[in-house]
Amino acid sequence: MEKNIVVIKGDGVGPEIVDKAIDVLNKIAEKYSHKFNLEYVDMGGCSIDKYGVPLTDENLEKCIKSDSVLLGSVGGPKWDKVAPENRPERGLLKLRKEMKLYANIRPIKILKSLEYASPLKESICKDVIDFVIVRELTGGVYFGEHKFEVVNGVRQATDLMVYKEDEILRIGKVAFDLARNLKKPLTSVDKANVLHTSKLWREIMNTLSKEYSDVQYNDMYVDNAAMQITANPSQFGVIVTENMFGDILSDEASIISGSIGMAPSASLSDGSIGMYEPIHGSAPDIAGKDLANPIGTILSLAMMFRYSFGMFNEAEAIEDAVYKAIDEGYRTADIMPKHNMMTYLYKQVRCSEMGDIIVSNI
Repeated sequence: MEKNIVVIKGDGVGPEIVDKAIDVLNKIAEKYSHKFNLEYVDMGGCSIDKYGVPLTDENLEKCIKSDSVLLGSVGGPKWDKVAPENRPERGLLKLRKEMKLYANIRPIKILKSLEYASPLKESICKDVIDFVIVRELTGGVYFGEHKFEVVNGVRQATDLMVYKEDEILRIGKVAFDLARNLKKPLTSVDKANVLHTSKLWREIMNTLSKEYSDVQYNDMYVDNAAMQITANPSQFGVIVTENMFGDILSDEASIISGSIGMAPSASLSDGSIGMYEPIHGSAPDIAGKDLANPIGTILSLAMMFRYSFGMFNEAEAIEDAVYKAIDEGYRTADIMPKHNMMTYLYKQVRCSEMGDIIVSNI
């Protein structure tokens, strides 16, 4: 099979982690006789430095025409003083919107061999914790009107949160279908006791649940969900929520697995095209030091094979290679035990070494 993939290394640790994911991609191509045509484009701070904007129209068009996009990370303190409408993150939002990537899929899993790295108590981790967060990605407050103004001599700011019925319906169907396929319960998270957008969200989700009578369904307020993710995460199978709540909850959930550096994600449209990226940031403090964890990016690549290409064997080969490296005791700095009595069981490796070990396991 032949696929055209756009690669965006981005800023900070992005180039380091993406390079290791490309090594994995090349190994898969060799083992399964595929051909992957890679086109590298700039987005984020590096694009601002080169072109004056976080994403050029030409590079956007390349992404839209590709079979899939692999992204490292964008942003950093270097661009903190850039005008808000031209910050690195604006390139990412533009890409999501123009590619119609409305569904963000973020799996959360605590591996038994990494339970020590989780901030959760052992009594909580003993249960199987393996759930998925489905985040609506192109609506809500992130894409509403934003303005500063002076009213009666007092400065005020406004951020408009808007959700249309069809936006809620389509993300709801993604979540219900996923819950059905995984044979897991679905929890819809909102703030319907305060927000009108959440009232509409809950009404549509409840109506939709009648079409999926085989899926166990419940509603939960976002503040309670934030608490339950740390107090009793094993209760969750699939969580579906709006853009801002999903952003916050998925970052919270990612850290319970041991490190945000382990967490992959997929951003999907109605077609097969998707964008795949780790959910961590650009980590400028360790950029260029070969200290980053490439696993989140490599697992995102596995999601690309599964969701965009339908190559399930290849996806499992990548995941198995990652889990084997972890089971064999290899650790990047972020998942290395901090207890002296445990460190002899593990070997700390750099970003490049971890990537090479995973490649050798395929």
